[in-house]
Amino acid sequence: MLIEEKLLLSYGAEIEDLKTADIIFNEGDTPKAFYQIKKGRIKLNHYNEEGKELILGVLHKGLSVCELLLFIDKKYPVNAIAIEPTTIVTLSKGKFIQLLDENPDISRDINSFLSERLYFKYIMLQNNTSLHPDVRIRGALEYHKSFSDNQAKFSFEVPFTRRELAAITGLRTETVVRVIKKLEQENYLKIIDRKIYV
Repeated sequence: MLIEEKLLLSYGAEIEDLKTADIIFNEGDTPKAFYQIKKGRIKLNHYNEEGKELILGVLHKGLSVCELLLFIDKKYPVNAIAIEPTTIVTLSKGKFIQLLDENPDISRDINSFLSERLYFKYIMLQNNTSLHPDVRIRGALEYHKSFSDNQAKFSFEVPFTRRELAAITGLRTETVVRVIKKLEQENYLKIIDRKIYV
């Protein structure tokens, strides 16, 4: 976990259970709390002018949700939605800032974590501008695997469907299916019981 649950609770955090499709916040809302995923998955999405969903991230256990917006005066540029039964730990913005002020080691850890996420986000953005679908898909898979403790080959179970991967990379689902098969033949990934492992 990014911040120990016990510490969050000592500052007044609450644990909330969400059902699939429950909304944590909407695009345009003002950030008012720190959210950390205890179990489950949350997608960050946006809809373009044609109404097509673009998934900007899929977050899982141990990750926080758009915490960087607690440090600036901006609205959420995305929606955060549970994509399966999910439990989150929620701490108000004021209490979160107090926790950081009183625990400088946690503040340093958050800075390091944010820097790492931004670095991999830049890499993913570079990959998503590629005209080659395999480059986009590799970039997305490597970005999500970067948060795993185990970096061994085929150790990371990709936490989203091929349709979600298409929405993340801006590709068609059919293209993703075709490229995934090609990457399996190249021994870049494995498919076990329809799950992708990198």
